[in-house]
Amino acid sequence: MFRTLLGKEFREQWRTWKMVIFLVVFLIIGCASPVLAKYTPALLRSIPEVAEFADHIPEPTIKDAVVQYIKNAIQFGILLVVLLTMGVLAQEKERGTAAMLFTKPVSRSAVVLAKWLAGITTLSLGLVLGGICCLVYTAILFEPLPVGKFLVFSLFLLISLGVYLSITLLVSALSRTQGMAAAGAFGGMAVLLVLSAIPRIGDYTPGKLDSWGSSLLTGSGEAAWPALIVSLALIILAITVACLHLERQEI
Repeated sequence: MFRTLLGKEFREQWRTWKMVIFLVVFLIIGCASPVLAKYTPALLRSIPEVAEFADHIPEPTIKDAVVQYIKNAIQFGILLVVLLTMGVLAQEKERGTAAMLFTKPVSRSAVVLAKWLAGITTLSLGLVLGGICCLVYTAILFEPLPVGKFLVFSLFLLISLGVYLSITLLVSALSRTQGMAAAGAFGGMAVLLVLSAIPRIGDYTPGKLDSWGSSLLTGSGEAAWPALIVSLALIILAITVACLHLERQEI
């Protein structure tokens, strides 16, 4: 039954273009980030109004390509995860399809886990696709990146974005309408982003995990084990609470 639920989620992601959108965006991020890092100074020099200032921009390096990819992957990744996940449960409850599904011999917790697994799989595929493109274009325009360190960075990025996915799924489970789910999802995203900017507190947030991953590629910074532990704990807690709440909720 769980395999059937998981297949249903993948088919729904494909039919609603969610999977396609996610993969295409990360494909563009992976291809465009090294290109932007390489040619942005040259483009600025070609504009008369800013050419004088562009001359002071140093020549781009492989570090610029890495920073550009990290920034784009995090910003667009968080936004996509929230937008594509916030209604997965609330929408079904609002339309009444959840009530029909739960009349069948299927665990409500299995429904939550299937939606989470489908979401994290699509997220992983997007990061793999974007990462491969980034590695190839960076090697062509600059020099090859260390593949092992890039894989570790991608894993940290997956965990970081997985926190936003899990919390958004929790909010969707708690909400009865898509409007409530959207407000709660964006509110949770804002809270996490604000906390990550606060000194000391930010050391325990997913944002610090992103910094740790990027430091592996740029050769600076320190390990952030507390952020890794807290991020994994948040994922487990969010999914557990979502399962428990949906099991007890009257639909």
